[in-house]
Amino acid sequence: MRFTKMHGAGNDFVVLDLRDGQRPPDAALAARLADRHFGVGCDQILTIEAPRSEGAVASYRIWNSDGSPSQQCGNGARCVAAWLVRDGVAEGGAFEVDSPLATHAVERIGDDRYAIAMGVPEFAPARIPLLGFDHAQDEYEADVDEGLRLRFGAVSMGNPHAVIEVPSVDGVPVAHYGALLQQSPHFPESANIGFAEVVSRDRVRLRVFERGVGETLACGSGACAAAAVLVRRGRIDRDAIVSLPGGDLHVRWPDDRAQVIMAGPAAFVFEGEWKA
Repeated sequence: MRFTKMHGAGNDFVVLDLRDGQRPPDAALAARLADRHFGVGCDQILTIEAPRSEGAVASYRIWNSDGSPSQQCGNGARCVAAWLVRDGVAEGGAFEVDSPLATHAVERIGDDRYAIAMGVPEFAPARIPLLGFDHAQDEYEADVDEGLRLRFGAVSMGNPHAVIEVPSVDGVPVAHYGALLQQSPHFPESANIGFAEVVSRDRVRLRVFERGVGETLACGSGACAAAAVLVRRGRIDRDAIVSLPGGDLHVRWPDDRAQVIMAGPAAFVFEGEWKA
């Protein structure tokens, strides 16, 4: 089985070409591929498949390192776009790809940079889903452990996100707080937990604890979610840089009814063949 190792701002992937109809990896194989000691090593696996919509050049699915499926991945979408351009399937500066959720417009904005239309943020609790709240709020509160109450924003970018604003992302117990909030009954499908530090009106620092993965160097949908929550609070402008441990992403949300546009790098690391 041939594969390509890629990353987007440090969020790394194993990319498999399944356009010939091969079955996607089962949970056991996904876990073996993602293992950083005994496998290739990655945050998630991307499978490139035949398009599902008339205008798309291809579709892709996303598999977490624990073998569970994921609905959305912004960094992965950029890597898929770069892979399709290199393969010759996607020609010109603009094209469309099908994610597990929708069809996304892609724009090539440089040799290794792509902009992806990530969808319109959903703030209604039922759409996230977020239980225990009747209407959208700028901030929610939840008791996640004895004596510990966390305050967070919540939004769906096609997958559920909680965003906790902190004075500094340095030293935040990301894994501890992230796991507690993911396990909260408020999030029946778990959630990606972002910890956001507002540096200025046009810059945010962010760390993300992803469901099914743990903390990653970057999370594209998490960057979009953090920007959307902070824009709604009036904390940042609609055009901002989100700085993650693996690099910077440019996030633009023109208005409340518009799609969030996320731009950033996509890099090839190496090619290989899995024989196990």
